[in-house]
Amino acid sequence: MDYETILYDVADSGVATIAFNQPDTRNALSAELLGELIDALQSAKADDSVRCVVLASSHEKVWSSGANLAGFGADVPRS
Repeated sequence: MDYETILYDVADSGVATIAFNQPDTRNALSAELLGELIDALQSAKADDSVRCVVLASSHEKVWSSGANLAGFGADVPRS
């Protein structure tokens, strides 16, 4: 599967790497990123050649800035 917000790779050694890849938002956790993360973890679980999973970041200074409040806020009903 092609991902928009993460990078997924499995090395010959059996190490799967999932890297958050939205450096412009400092890898803020969005619904899309979390969905792709779950999908990649399920792919790693189903792959008998995967022996471990490493979570990483494509950003040079941060792994994740936390929740994307603007994105999640759009899902909250307003009264």
